[in-house]
Amino acid sequence: MVYNSSVMNGTEIGDIVTKYMWVHEFQEDSTYRVFRGNFFYDPDRSAEALYDELQKSGYYASIRAVGSGYYEVIVYREIRYGRGNPLVNLVLFLLTVFTTLVVGATLKGINPLTGFPGSLVHGIPFSFSLLLILGCHELGHYFASRRHGVEATLPYFLPIPHPLVGTLGAFIKIKSPIPSRKVLLDIGAAGPLVGALVALPITVIGIHLSKYVPRETAQGGILMGSSLLFGFLEKLIKGSAPPGHDLLLNPMAYAGWFGFFVTSLNLFPLGQLDGGHIAYALFGRNHRYIARGFFLLLLGLGFLWPGYWFWAFLSLFIGLDHPPPLNNVTSLDGKRRTVAWISFFLLIITFVPVPFKVL
Repeated sequence: MVYNSSVMNGTEIGDIVTKYMWVHEFQEDSTYRVFRGNFFYDPDRSAEALYDELQKSGYYASIRAVGSGYYEVIVYREIRYGRGNPLVNLVLFLLTVFTTLVVGATLKGINPLTGFPGSLVHGIPFSFSLLLILGCHELGHYFASRRHGVEATLPYFLPIPHPLVGTLGAFIKIKSPIPSRKVLLDIGAAGPLVGALVALPITVIGIHLSKYVPRETAQGGILMGSSLLFGFLEKLIKGSAPPGHDLLLNPMAYAGWFGFFVTSLNLFPLGQLDGGHIAYALFGRNHRYIARGFFLLLLGLGFLWPGYWFWAFLSLFIGLDHPPPLNNVTSLDGKRRTVAWISFFLLIITFVPVPFKVL
């Protein structure tokens, strides 16, 4: 439909949009309005300014390129989302505290059923360290979301009665659309960067408290694979392992190892994982090629550790592609590009090709 100025002039939305673009086509119904045309000035900055002004007036806007120099703006009323029931978050957190305390006590060689519940005190170093890392990771996402006006829930912790770790991790749920690739990068990168920063001193302290033991005494135990970062810290703090010895991890070092491992898993550039957010923010729609390539890489890595097959098919089930943010025109600035590349460097140095092996 060809633009008719009498349809839009004098309306709040029309006055805002026509400040930034020459409208050639216009459609509307009771819930949204669609504008198609050309921006007067630099599309990158114009799209960002248009989105911000519409949002301040109580509207959402989806902005995308539909041709060479031709753009589509869909405007609709902003929707407010509830934040869920915090009681659910609290109950799941307390259950996760319990399951990780059990694992922590077991790591100290103590049967948690003996002298229960007092025996669980021995699990505090592991439980506190791991939950601090996971919690800071998710709160990084949460506060980045809140800073940009994106609705998000408080962290949900996932307890599991598993003897290795006691939790499947934690997550927050983003409940409103992501405004732009800049915001997508800020939210996606905040979690792994904050989590890794918290895991670093915990790991250093834990490795310092760990000790080398003869390998034959560890038969039947679990050999933890080493990432570049963890291996560097181990050699820096403890030196080279004596012949025939392995490092018996202190519970804090064990928690730090899991913190780095979870960081690497979240940074996989797939779908809506943290790495998927970052890859889409950095590469836009070209993210799909990276996601497919990494999916094939995981299939190959599954021959080293079958757990990577689980992650590959889980990502395939959820979706390899990432949905675009509302403003899909504005690209990242130099500072955020640097943060994106730092995040992928963190993936490389925390990645463990073979995480677990039974001795």
